[in-house]
Amino acid sequence: MAETKIPRATAKRLPIYYRYLNILLDADKKRVSSTELSEAVKVDSATIRRDFSYFGALGKRGYGYDVETLLAFFKKILNQDTLTNVALIGVGNLGHALLNFNFHKNSNVRISAAFDVNEAIANTVQSGVPVYPMTELKKQLIEQQIEIAILTVPTMVVQKITDDLVDANVKGIMNFTPLRISVPETVRVQNVDLTNELQTLIYFIEHYGQQLGDNGNDDENETED
Repeated sequence: MAETKIPRATAKRLPIYYRYLNILLDADKKRVSSTELSEAVKVDSATIRRDFSYFGALGKRGYGYDVETLLAFFKKILNQDTLTNVALIGVGNLGHALLNFNFHKNSNVRISAAFDVNEAIANTVQSGVPVYPMTELKKQLIEQQIEIAILTVPTMVVQKITDDLVDANVKGIMNFTPLRISVPETVRVQNVDLTNELQTLIYFIEHYGQQLGDNGNDDENETED
């Protein structure tokens, strides 16, 4: 069976739906309508119905969606039954914050290995995660079969480290640096520029004010590609 291809904006909303459905299940809620979901996750009901339509008939007209069935479906789609190990490259201030948060507390993702050039923290354990020297980057990634990496390194070395990640068979990179890195078509990059996001937020507040009309949620305005 061919894998369902969905727009990027829809893919970004799926974890939001999944988290809220877990809340409904914990509250012993049996079914939910697209209108109720809309009010909770701040996505209009038409968008929710369109998102769900990519996966076939998930609900019934006049009934809504069965919470347990829908949750099980998204759990499978989002691969929540499989733990994904992630590498953190760069254990500075942001890196330490990510280690302290670590994703395994809230999802099926966890940082299982970290790397840094700082000899004071290399070969130590930080927030329960082993920190390796950068000289062991490729060796450890290959041996531990880690295919996802988070980059929080200085911009002057980010492309070199990216090349090393590609050589170590990394398939996905979350890039917290302002530099746009070059990778082969087989590698997916998610850029997270906190400064840019904050400046964009300030721009919309200053130029649009109360005309935003979407509770500050701009996901629905993304290109559906």
